[in-house]
Amino acid sequence: MMINSSGALEAPAVEAAGLTVTRGTRTVLHGLGFTVPRGQITGLLGPSGCGKSTLMRSIVGTQAKVFGTLQVLGRPAGDPALRTRVGYVTQAPSIYDDLTVRQNLDYFAAILDPGRAAAERRHEHITRAIADVDLSSHADALAGNLSGGQRNRVSLAVALLGTPELLVLDEPTVGLDPVLRRDLWQLFHDIAANRGATLLISSHVMDEAERCHRLLLMRAGEILADDTPDALRDSTGSDTVETAFLHLVDQATAAARTKETTR
Repeated sequence: MMINSSGALEAPAVEAAGLTVTRGTRTVLHGLGFTVPRGQITGLLGPSGCGKSTLMRSIVGTQAKVFGTLQVLGRPAGDPALRTRVGYVTQAPSIYDDLTVRQNLDYFAAILDPGRAAAERRHEHITRAIADVDLSSHADALAGNLSGGQRNRVSLAVALLGTPELLVLDEPTVGLDPVLRRDLWQLFHDIAANRGATLLISSHVMDEAERCHRLLLMRAGEILADDTPDALRDSTGSDTVETAFLHLVDQATAAARTKETTR
């Protein structure tokens, strides 16, 4: 729990207990329990196929066959009241290629904040979001004519419209050059520190783990660790988060083998 500016206790941004997701006869997430603290960047790290995207879809309420408890900003995941409070960026850009960057943002902003009275606010939010992702010089370019990395940034700009309390970003830096990756991480830290938002960012690139306040390390639909980068390095006697992760994977593999042989 956190204490807000009025002195009241606030629930974590995300809180899960016994979270299980099935797809057909296969269990994708296995009884996960974790919390995502408010006002910080939590990294969701793990290899491709470990369940990161499934977990993120569960948090934003778009995943089917979700069991257990999953609270987001104090409400059940997928609650209609969360639609304007949570921003979500998928791996595939969710924009219209036949609209310009500005037109895309104007369209989504009108959905988030409809009505004539909102038009003036939309212009300010759109201009800020475009500048945030360094696309001001491409604001009037058709989205279909942009590079893959630029189109990803348009999707991120859409998620930044308004003032979302929780940003769920599924591998937002994939395909970006090192300079832009650095700039986006600076933006993420600014959003957490100066706008008070919570960010949950997935990646399979372990060096990005060092940029997070807290980490959820996943493998094969399970969470291996839920801690700070420093604590993970210390507890495993590792120099880097990547080495710590590999140590935890080896431990889990050995434990699974021991369990199998004792059956």
